[in-house]
Amino acid sequence: MTTTAAIVAPILFGLALGAWASRAEVSPPASVAPAFVTDVPGIREEMLDPEYWIGRLRDDEIRMTAAEIGTFNAKNFARGEYLHDLDQFPQRLKRTRVLALLDTVSRPASTPRFHTDDSPLTPRDYAALEASTQRARIPAEVRVRWGMVVRRANMRSFPTQMRIYKNPQDTDLDRLQETGVFPGQRLALLHESADGNWWFAVNYHYAAWLPKSAVAVGDRDVIDRWSQREPRLLVTGAQVQTNFNPDDPRTSQVALDMGVSLPLLSAADVGYQVNGQNPYASYIVSLPARAADGSLEFVPTLIARSRDVHRGALAYRDSALLRQAFKFLGERYGWGHDYNGRDCTGFIGEVYKSFGILMPRNSGQQGRGGFAPTRFFGEGDEKRRRDALGSLQVGDLIYIPGHVMMYIGDVSGEPYVIHDVTGLRYYDSEKNFYSGTLSGVSVTPLKPLWLSRDKSFVDSIYAIKTIL
Repeated sequence: MTTTAAIVAPILFGLALGAWASRAEVSPPASVAPAFVTDVPGIREEMLDPEYWIGRLRDDEIRMTAAEIGTFNAKNFARGEYLHDLDQFPQRLKRTRVLALLDTVSRPASTPRFHTDDSPLTPRDYAALEASTQRARIPAEVRVRWGMVVRRANMRSFPTQMRIYKNPQDTDLDRLQETGVFPGQRLALLHESADGNWWFAVNYHYAAWLPKSAVAVGDRDVIDRWSQREPRLLVTGAQVQTNFNPDDPRTSQVALDMGVSLPLLSAADVGYQVNGQNPYASYIVSLPARAADGSLEFVPTLIARSRDVHRGALAYRDSALLRQAFKFLGERYGWGHDYNGRDCTGFIGEVYKSFGILMPRNSGQQGRGGFAPTRFFGEGDEKRRRDALGSLQVGDLIYIPGHVMMYIGDVSGEPYVIHDVTGLRYYDSEKNFYSGTLSGVSVTPLKPLWLSRDKSFVDSIYAIKTIL
């Protein structure tokens, strides 16, 4: 070190140290997290962490093996109530059968409906919707075509994106919205809309209209082989995306919701470059895509290993159920999978799909169907209802009219649930009726909640189901 450098270095060090000390003297005090405040009764902040509930589990044994889940699904599909076994779906259907499926969704409402400008739907509006279905052109025998969903899309009551409401002020609930579909789901294609832009299709738990742009048409055998191919990568996060792909927009940042399952490929299959990226730090999956002519093809696509995904279905146990459910906590409520979200049964269905368990789409179908051991409660059954709440198991599904909740644990005799819910109603400590909003996936106690001033959640329970 030169003499000058030897002199300057300590000076610079001293200046730096002095500057640091000066900053330390004037730095603000450590920040304090704002107090947790909520209008939801009986909730503490730690209850919004799944580990709080996992720490309260008495045991965490496997509830069903993969083979037992396969048997469970097979029995429910065999009942034919609300699930469609596409493996056994006929290649031809009579016109009466297609019309029966169509009539479950494409029909005028029994009560008034309103446009987005608050004007009521008229007979002329319904006539136009009816004409769009061109049901008169359904032949005596329908030859089923086959397709696969290539992007998340909505299934609709009629082949239209028009939104209508039961109440002009309740614009969150589009009454033409039925459900969502996700990449990789198989479809039986039964009919086309008058404008040629929509399919009337059947998936494993629904029949409704969806845009052709979200569907690729293919050979049934090819689709079935892809659906059965192993090993598979399962999306276990609320939603993940495929890697950005500058070369093929069809596979770039594709949204994949919880429960989507895709065949895994390896570099031995596709080489050491996929869409300009080395695949070793990602999973390579076979992603369905739509060719320019609407036909189906499968494209090697990357999903980063850092994403919330898993090789195969998760082991079905209480801790995993809780962790999967809490991944949706705070997500905005989306009627029929609207708003890029889900509703109460969409939430439940996606959570259980993480374990390979498939359920009917709507709460009434789940609650009244025979897909699991069921306890029904009629009027005057208040004691049985409350007794049943004392023997709940984590993951039990609690059904009230139009809604389903998942039991997550008990605190001081109060059962708590996680559910995708819109309203918040209860009587406060001074017996005043409080009416607020949740509109999302929420953790709440069960007993304080009310459907209306005269009907509590507990008194509305008509079924409790344990998925075993």
